[in-house]
Amino acid sequence: MNVSFKKLFTVAALTSLIAGLVLTLFQQIQVIPAVLEAEGYEPAIEHSQPAHEHNDKAEWGPAEGVERNLFTAAANVVTALGFALLLGAAAAWRGSTLNWRSGLLWGLAGYVVFFIAPSLGLHPELPGTEAANLQLRQVWWVATVACTATGLAFLCFQQRTILKIVGVILIFAPHLIGAPQPDIHSALAPDELIQTFIIATVLSNAVFWLSLGGLYGFFNQKLIR
Repeated sequence: MNVSFKKLFTVAALTSLIAGLVLTLFQQIQVIPAVLEAEGYEPAIEHSQPAHEHNDKAEWGPAEGVERNLFTAAANVVTALGFALLLGAAAAWRGSTLNWRSGLLWGLAGYVVFFIAPSLGLHPELPGTEAANLQLRQVWWVATVACTATGLAFLCFQQRTILKIVGVILIFAPHLIGAPQPDIHSALAPDELIQTFIIATVLSNAVFWLSLGGLYGFFNQKLIR
């Protein structure tokens, strides 16, 4: 299917603006309160340093309140734009003309690939949680996303049985190997808060991906008309 980049970018931009703001809204209601509460359990190490030393080493960050919310919203919109472009490119490569119904299915696939599959090994973490080496976690995350996406593509778009079997193997392979884990599992936040945060993250990402796919299909269909 021949799709111009201008059309793809226009649909992705409209989609990302709304989907990013929807994600921000859900984060404000469910996710960010849990993060702020968890930050209260972290020891205030910086207060033990001399004032001038603290000022020299301090890094800029958005102020609490409106400024932080605006930066969060901007980051979510930019992230949504990248995922929307990826979704549109994948659909175009498959020759699929998305509407809001089929867009929801593609959004669900994105949710499984980019959130559910990696989260089975690397759970969403609150501040103050011990974690494994960052580079090892990044490598495992990328490998899991690639294996899950390829595996789902084989299962959904290939007719040969051998390729479907390979798809299943690819989906399970990262989890059989296992995600990198810290030597000692510990967290400053209480278990109840951790569970609340995980549930909130699961729900907010589900809403984000379904809205991303559905909106992309909706705007894509409108532009075709």
